[in-house]
Amino acid sequence: MNIANQLTFFRMLLAAVCIGLVLRHTPASLIGGLAVFLLASFTDFLDGFIARKKGMISDLGRLIDPIADKVLIIGVFLAFLQLRVVNAWMVTAIMFREFIVTGLRVYALNKQVVLEAKKLGKHKTVSQIVAIILIFLSLIFRQMFPDQFVSRLLYEFGVPVAMWYVVVLTVSSGVYYFWSNRKIIRTF
Repeated sequence: MNIANQLTFFRMLLAAVCIGLVLRHTPASLIGGLAVFLLASFTDFLDGFIARKKGMISDLGRLIDPIADKVLIIGVFLAFLQLRVVNAWMVTAIMFREFIVTGLRVYALNKQVVLEAKKLGKHKTVSQIVAIILIFLSLIFRQMFPDQFVSRLLYEFGVPVAMWYVVVLTVSSGVYYFWSNRKIIRTF
């Protein structure tokens, strides 16, 4: 197994550690969870960079990379849902889009067709990462400085606005993905 694929599997392990740290819900565990999330997010960039740069793109990598991304992002959103920081319908909408698009991509790969990520999908991923970082920061500030204005502002205003933005962009990118690949999808 090449280094790019090893990084992808490592990201799934980091996702489990991150989720566990979020669910502990202490200031130290949240800071640790944020650090692990940032490392895991960096491995997402790094594995793709190495695979392209070193010519290590493989069928296994094409299959497991998007799955590892979903394990990380959806897992952390579910942990936040468990803490009642985000709304269930928002996480459900994100999960629905991610599972449908990833399922279609995996199905297409089995048919020897590569359905590449679209630019809007890449923006969606960045928005999800930024929202998760914002949620981590709001939880950390809320626990460490519960009565501060910035803590309340982040938690009561920043998190809902970020989640609305993520949901709108996530659903929009899913619709666009199906629309832009409609001719290929019809051949299945």
